Amino acid sequence: MTNQTFEQLKKTYESGRTRPLAWRRAQLNALRRLVTENRDAFVSSAMADLGKPAAETVLMELNLVAGEAQFVRNRLSLWTARHPKAMHWMLQPAAGWTIAEPQGVVLIISPWNYPVLLALEPMADALAAGNAVCLKPSELSPDTSKLLAELVPQYLDSEAVRVVEGGPKETGELLKCPFNHIFYTGGGHVGKIVMRAAAEHLTPVTLELGGKSPCFVDRTADINVAARRIAWGKFTNAGQTCVAPDYVLATPDVAEALAERIAVAITEFYGEDPKASPDFGRIINDRHFERLCKLLPVGTVPPEEPSSPLVQVASAVGAAMDMVGRRFNAVTTGRGGAGEMAGSANNAAKPTAGSNMAAADDGATASAAVEPSEIHKVPGVFDLAGRIVCGGKVDRAARYIAPTVLYGTSPDAPVMKEEIFGPILPILVVEDAESAIRFINKRSRPLAAYVFSRDHEVRLTFERQTSSGALGYSLPLGHLLSSRLPFGGVGASGIGTYHGKAGFLTFSHVKTVVTKPQFPDTLRLVYPPFNEAKAKLFDIIAKFS
Repeated sequence: MTNQTFEQLKKTYESGRTRPLAWRRAQLNALRRLVTENRDAFVSSAMADLGKPAAETVLMELNLVAGEAQFVRNRLSLWTARHPKAMHWMLQPAAGWTIAEPQGVVLIISPWNYPVLLALEPMADALAAGNAVCLKPSELSPDTSKLLAELVPQYLDSEAVRVVEGGPKETGELLKCPFNHIFYTGGGHVGKIVMRAAAEHLTPVTLELGGKSPCFVDRTADINVAARRIAWGKFTNAGQTCVAPDYVLATPDVAEALAERIAVAITEFYGEDPKASPDFGRIINDRHFERLCKLLPVGTVPPEEPSSPLVQVASAVGAAMDMVGRRFNAVTTGRGGAGEMAGSANNAAKPTAGSNMAAADDGATASAAVEPSEIHKVPGVFDLAGRIVCGGKVDRAARYIAPTVLYGTSPDAPVMKEEIFGPILPILVVEDAESAIRFINKRSRPLAAYVFSRDHEVRLTFERQTSSGALGYSLPLGHLLSSRLPFGGVGASGIGTYHGKAGFLTFSHVKTVVTKPQFPDTLRLVYPPFNEAKAKLFDIIAKFS
């Protein structure tokens, strides 16, 4: 089935059907209609898959897809035109230019966290570039996947755009086909599989991955504004956003106040009980829910009822040993570090079953060793995960985890060992901006980094001394929302960019074209045989080159 789909798309592309600008504009217009005319259906599917609020689906998915389609459509004439380039003087008379041509048949593999946006936005760029497109939506958001499979052939050219549903088996079969470009959004583990498969056909790839996006805050920031923006960026889509602030590095003079103010902002956004709020989503599935629960402090999550008295005893013993071990680690870590700061005492942790180690198989990044002096140990915090300032409540049946702020988190905590991708925000106390930069640079390069500081030198230092897919000053998620800004990662957080012109170029091959009239044939001056006169001419040319 997948091979037949590829062959059909290849046949359509080779017929030249997708190249005319009229076809591209028609497809982009149809894509806009697809999302605007089926707004309620997409809202319902996102609610079924993620418990996503309607406003988030409209603002953060549907409107962005419609905006991207219109943005690239309105600029097609400019982007597809010849762009003249100056030729070397020794080749004159001659002319040169570049022109963008389609890559061919492209594969888009989209994730579950923004199942409409991250499927259709790169599709808009691919269609603008004149490609035939195969879309593979995530099987983890089945309602949205089914809806896309139903609607795409109704609105778009069914011989040039296909949707293939399924799981890892279907994805693996697609990766065996010699696509001309593969665009993948998801975790690093699968990203490596995609890249290995692409290498078999020397297929270029764009990988939009993730990582632990840091957020630095110092005393010059407006704490109230910083808290609201961090809370918005982190807890939108229940924290399941690839560029959400993953953790906060705050200086000692603002860290605790910031943690408390973020808790206030959460109440402002979602009320006293976020579970009852129509504006707060849910975790995608049970596996990710359990993974996130293991990142919380010991005793936060009630264990599932054991199946037998023997298992109950074993669970209690294991939980007690885990709690004692983590407290011992916290104490010994504190003794090894310098510059402790004053803070509120942590409530005593209650024992729970299970280990607090988890590895997300989509985008986990192992942390590097960190010098103890870079992170302050907060007195009275005995769990490596930190003290819960707000949240910590869960409901397994509803896959609900309350927006949670952790204060005084240790860099050795499980929550700092992987991309969180959920509504848990650890706050680490760092000495200053230089310490924060050292901490960040010892980890994999993130998809985004955020700085809340009015100090020009601090902002400039972050810009010059850190590397990330994007850098936001006092603005999380901002670059995600603009068609005028390239979006992409660096290093472990991704390869390549898209949005607007960057996306058009990603799905295009920019071809160089040169021409020179046959008369006069000035190249005769450099044809063999090479005599003394030509040697002198070459010396003159070298002096003027």
